[in-house]
This record gives sequence, C-alpha cells and structure tokens, in this order.
Amino acid sequence: MSAAKRQRHTVTRERPPEIDKLLRDIEWELDLTKKEIGKDRFDPRVMEAITAVPRHEFVPEESRRYAYDDGPLPIGFGQTVSQPFIVALMTDLLEPKPKDVVLEVGTGSGYQTAILARLVKKVYSVEIIGVLAEQACERLRKLGIDNVEIKVGDGYYGWPEHAPYDKIIVTAAAPEIPPPLIEQLKPGGRLVIPVGEPFGYQMLKVVDKDNSGRLETRDVLGVAFVPLTGDGVEKNGRDDTGTTHNPTP
Repeated sequence: MSAAKRQRHTVTRERPPEIDKLLRDIEWELDLTKKEIGKDRFDPRVMEAITAVPRHEFVPEESRRYAYDDGPLPIGFGQTVSQPFIVALMTDLLEPKPKDVVLEVGTGSGYQTAILARLVKKVYSVEIIGVLAEQACERLRKLGIDNVEIKVGDGYYGWPEHAPYDKIIVTAAAPEIPPPLIEQLKPGGRLVIPVGEPFGYQMLKVVDKDNSGRLETRDVLGVAFVPLTGDGVEKNGRDDTGTTHNPTP
C-alpha cells in the first residue's frame, strides 16, 4: 500500500455576482438605518435564506434583469415584490425559529413566503388576488417547497383554522392592526406589520404578545407598502373563508 496520503478533493462553488451585490446592498441599507432599527447585523439564518432563494423566479420575465437590485418590483394587479432589504429586515424582526408555524398575510409573488419556508416548520399564507396565489403556488412547487399552504381570501381575518400562530407577518399596510390577527397570535408570539395610510406615511411595527396576552408594540422604521385591501379593511366585519391552494407536488 502506498504511503502517500490520499488527497481529499472538494468543490468550492462561488456565489453568483448578483447575489454578492444584493448582499452588499442590504448591508449598506442596514448601516444607514442601524440607529432606527436598533441592530447592525441580521441573523445569519435569515441571510442564508436570502442567498438561497432565487429572486428572479418571483418576478415577471420583463423585470428579471432587475431582480437582484435592492428595490421593489411590480408583479401585476397593482402589487409589488418588496425591496430585498425590507424582506430581510421584516424576516429578521420576526425572529423565525425552526419549529415555528407562521401566518403570512399577503403572499404576492411568493418571495417572502419562500424565504420563511426555509426558516420555519410551516407557513400558512393568505392572498386576496387569486391569480397571484396560483402563480405563487406554481413557483413554490417548481422550487420543491412543500411546507406552505396558500389560501385565497381576505387577509384582514387571518386564517383562524390553523391558529394560534407562533409568528405573523403582514406584507401590506393596514390602517390599523387587525384585531383578528392579534387573536390568532399565540401568547409569547410576535407580529410584524406596516401600519399607516394607503400610499401615505407608514410605520413598520413589531407587536409582542406576552404569556398573559398583554401587547407591547414598538415602531421600527418608516416604510412604503401597497395597502391591505378587502372587506375586512373597508367594513371590519364580514367573515371570509376563501379557497385553499397547496403547492405540495
């Protein structure tokens, strides 16, 4: 037997340059806002998820050349996929844990959904526009993501059948924090939501519910989101069961 030591060969795969640029842009935004948000770094798990999810798969073909720019992009029906920095910030503020069950209000393209799916046990997501829900399901199926269920319905009312949730994230601006979402948040849970006037001043808020059910709310950063729509916002009263889609192959 030869005394020569066997060489162990490894393959090092470099990140695509557009991902490196995106991460640098997020770090730049983080440096600019660190005083307001109270942190100078994001959870490494969150950044790994940002790196792993191909954002170009969640934008229309004509916008793909801009997919890794740090800005929002239109996805049709007056909706957008959020700026990557804001996605990273909201995900980090949510403090997702591997065993968490999360409610997302506003599936949109499914980009935020896909990032959450890499970080938690289960994501239930509500989208009011049926075509967007179907498109998001197809994208998630294509990527092999099978721990998500998407419902077409009015997100103001959440998804009570699967409550309570460890965490809730809302990706559209509500004029106030919807009471049904507070009810569906588990004691010890957290809600991240932009609150403010449609196309006006909005504040990203974090709401913590302690084990006795008391709420503590703090303001984080001024933001600009499309408005939360539906009868829940307009009438604050009608029940909406909606239709369920499951992207599991």
